Amino acid sequence: MSRLSSILRLGKYENDLFGLHNFKILRLCKQTTVLNSTQADPSHQEKVQEGENAVEKQRSTLNPNMRFMYPEFLPDPTMERRNPIKEKLERMDMLRRRAQIDIPVFYVGSIVAVTRSNEHAPDKFSRFLGICIERANSGLQAEFTLRNVIEGLGYEMKFFLYDPTIVKYEVLRLEKRLDDHLLYLRDALPEYCTFPLDMEPEFLPDGAEVPVNPVKVKLKPRPWCARWERSECKGLDMEVVDSYITEKMKAQRAKLVTPWEKYDLMKQYRKTIPEEEQNEIYAEVSSELHKQELTKKKMKKKREFIKPRKVG
Repeated sequence: MSRLSSILRLGKYENDLFGLHNFKILRLCKQTTVLNSTQADPSHQEKVQEGENAVEKQRSTLNPNMRFMYPEFLPDPTMERRNPIKEKLERMDMLRRRAQIDIPVFYVGSIVAVTRSNEHAPDKFSRFLGICIERANSGLQAEFTLRNVIEGLGYEMKFFLYDPTIVKYEVLRLEKRLDDHLLYLRDALPEYCTFPLDMEPEFLPDGAEVPVNPVKVKLKPRPWCARWERSECKGLDMEVVDSYITEKMKAQRAKLVTPWEKYDLMKQYRKTIPEEEQNEIYAEVSSELHKQELTKKKMKKKREFIKPRKVG
């Protein structure tokens, strides 16, 4: 009896293998038929060509300043941290968050006020105002740092750009600086980062270019938070810096100069995202960002419009 059952099981197993083999062959034939039909169908080829032309047209009409306006959409260039699926999902979440709250364009050097929910505050909200001294990271981990001197003490607050507890962003002065970061303001005179908490916003006319503030920052005497005499910051008053350092430090600075690094193409490649990939990313998000901008303008016009009242 056991031998008979084993023979039956063996026959059933062979039939299953034969059926599975036939199924794979049938599926491969169907895929080949569909592929040949799509290749032979001229209408399908025309649709594909139209889609490619639309994408190429969208790339050609992209704003060249988008990588400065929305740097958080570019992924981390470190190859070990790249994950296309994660980056795609993060961009989708970022666009959803931007649909819920107005995240304005600002740069390092702009004066920004951030209001976020705080359960320990009397009115459940807290507001901090300061100059943006740094923007770091990418994706949902994008963050920025604000600095302000209040009553003679320097305060810094670091915020995640897509923090769900943030209720409101206010750009009180939109401008750029000569450097990518302003961390040297920690060692600068207080006058360079002191702003009143009730500061009124300064508006730029529509279509105007963002101004670049060419101010040269004067540092306080040493000690400093970093070796600013070795940095290549354009916004530092190097005459004041040289007056605070010794001849030995000046000689060390001359030895540490690396002018050949600007010709190191591989180093630049590892630190940046290729331009073709940047265009693909911004072509993906530009349409949604444009829709959000139009929605903001419509809402702004509605807020500015006051319905006339009947008199008498």
